Amino acid sequence: MADPSTYRPAPGAIPTSPGVYRFRDAHGRVIYVGKAKSLRQRLSSYFQDLAGLHPRTATMVTTAASVEWTVVATEVEALQLEYSWIKEFDPRFNVKYRDDKSYPELAVTVGEEFPRVQVMRGAHKKGVRYFGPYGHAWAIRETVDLMLRVFPVRTCSNGVFKRAQQVGRPCLLGYIGKCSAPCVGKISQADHAELAEEFCDFMAGRTGGHLRRLEQQMQEAAVAMEYERAARLRDDIAALRRAMEKNAVVLGDGTDADLFALAEDELEAAVQIFHVRGGRVRGQRGWVTDKVEDVDTAALVEHALQQLYGGGTESVPREVLVPELPRPLEPVQEWLSGLRATQTAKGGQVDLRVPQRGDKKDLMTTVQRNAQQALVLHKTKRASDLTTRSRALQEIADALELDSVPLRIECFDISHLQGDDVVASMVVFEDGLARKSEYRRFQIRGFAGQDDVRSMHEVIGRRFRRYLQEREQTGEWAVPEADDEPAASGPIDPETGRPRRFAYPPQLVVVDGGQPQVAAAKRALDELGIDDVALCGLAKRLEEVWLPGEDDPVVLPRSSEGLYLLQRVRDEAHRFAITYQRSKRAKRFTAGELDSVAGLGETRRKALLKHFGSLRKLRAATVDELCEVPGIGRRTAETVAAALASRTPAAPAVNTATGEIIEDDASQETP
Repeated sequence: MADPSTYRPAPGAIPTSPGVYRFRDAHGRVIYVGKAKSLRQRLSSYFQDLAGLHPRTATMVTTAASVEWTVVATEVEALQLEYSWIKEFDPRFNVKYRDDKSYPELAVTVGEEFPRVQVMRGAHKKGVRYFGPYGHAWAIRETVDLMLRVFPVRTCSNGVFKRAQQVGRPCLLGYIGKCSAPCVGKISQADHAELAEEFCDFMAGRTGGHLRRLEQQMQEAAVAMEYERAARLRDDIAALRRAMEKNAVVLGDGTDADLFALAEDELEAAVQIFHVRGGRVRGQRGWVTDKVEDVDTAALVEHALQQLYGGGTESVPREVLVPELPRPLEPVQEWLSGLRATQTAKGGQVDLRVPQRGDKKDLMTTVQRNAQQALVLHKTKRASDLTTRSRALQEIADALELDSVPLRIECFDISHLQGDDVVASMVVFEDGLARKSEYRRFQIRGFAGQDDVRSMHEVIGRRFRRYLQEREQTGEWAVPEADDEPAASGPIDPETGRPRRFAYPPQLVVVDGGQPQVAAAKRALDELGIDDVALCGLAKRLEEVWLPGEDDPVVLPRSSEGLYLLQRVRDEAHRFAITYQRSKRAKRFTAGELDSVAGLGETRRKALLKHFGSLRKLRAATVDELCEVPGIGRRTAETVAAALASRTPAAPAVNTATGEIIEDDASQETP
């Protein structure tokens, strides 16, 4: 591990100009590339006290052995050079895109003598019109197959085309009407070029004129009693409409736009991009990103823009919609506008912005949902791999110096809202997978108010006190008096055949928090005399693993599968706890005067309020009037009347806008 002070540039040696810098390790390999508006200001931030740096940044500067920089004229040039160097050197501490494949596009070679429709990947070529990209090549082929009925453009390779010219016989598509067979002269070069142009127009979204023309021809054929031709035109119209359904209009103004959305956690982020051309979603693509460097959402957006447009193979539309604007915005926007100017004769400024309302905001929500699903799917695939889970458990055992891998892990988390409705959760992972039937929820009863440390002590104590009680009930500590009267043993209840609620002990207990929470959990275990269960805490801010009695945390590598598993366990405990806390809060907020009446369930509460219309009228009702409600007997009616009479009516509600008192009839009614 290198000391950053050994290679820190001399004071005043770093220029204040814009530029791009590279950190190299002891072997000369580039490990990080970055850009800056002021090189001196940015590079100085790396050579401060390591305790003040983000853990990932600290790891990078201690791995590096030297730093160098290149001065450029503008921030736009810095952006371009940074992308080029990242592609060239593939630095280990820069953001990684796992899915770096090229996506298939529908291409029409309009520059050829006889234009051809085909699937293409990779860099764009001159004389070719592109539509897409698509997620899968088969999606392109399905669309083309439908459209060849109406636009029978050539789709064969050059070799097949030349062979057909030599033998004077078209291929199968020419015989079945899905190719106009220019290879044998069935259509002239000019007519075939016009057919290809019509195909491109339809794919570009100009569909109305083609459909109207075909419908008119169909009607004329029907009037002329050319019924076979009319039926063929009817089928052509249906085929085009099916092709249009595959690309439904999402933006009514015929916008060309790319929409970016992100879903991220501490270690990874999923990027989803929708390509909208002519108001229709023409394609979708996505990546899963390793957050190797310390980046926020704005920086991830900038990296995604570089990844998509930096290679020059992807056309830049007039609008680029993102969840958060890069900082600074001007260089990125100028860079995109420059790329667009070189790609299209129209040129023009690129509008890079965050959608605020309307159809574009709604579509961005859809893209965001896809990004979230992509991240969940990626994590699910990663967690379901047996080899990966085994490696994760072994890494945890090695890092915590356990005697064996922790096949059962329990994680505890505390949740509350400003000290109210304090609850805790216990989630269980067995062999690296969630065991939801073993999840448990706790209400904090030992004290009132907000104290996560005391709450953790109480929850750990209650959980393992129940464990000791279960062991005592199963007879694991008792000695049988006679051989023919063995004590019950094992965690399975002999009466139900199901596992006892707290009978299985974990090999590892994880608490959500740092040193204080770990110390509280350790104290609870010591008070119960339990010394065969490992314990650690996972602090969310820096993802540090804390052990009891240790002054320094255990820092697992960022790419560690063990850290990933601990993080999943902790996040699941947090989700389970906050769900329970929200349900309690919602129940408390919606509780009414009838909720605490003994023997009165939800159905009969609703029946009473529906019958009388409001709580005020219900409070004024007699016992006989209460008995008139279906399902309410005299004893229940007397209980309700007594309960309502013993309570002081709530103060009337006031409309804060007008100052008027809201009548009790309106304020107490339930929907």
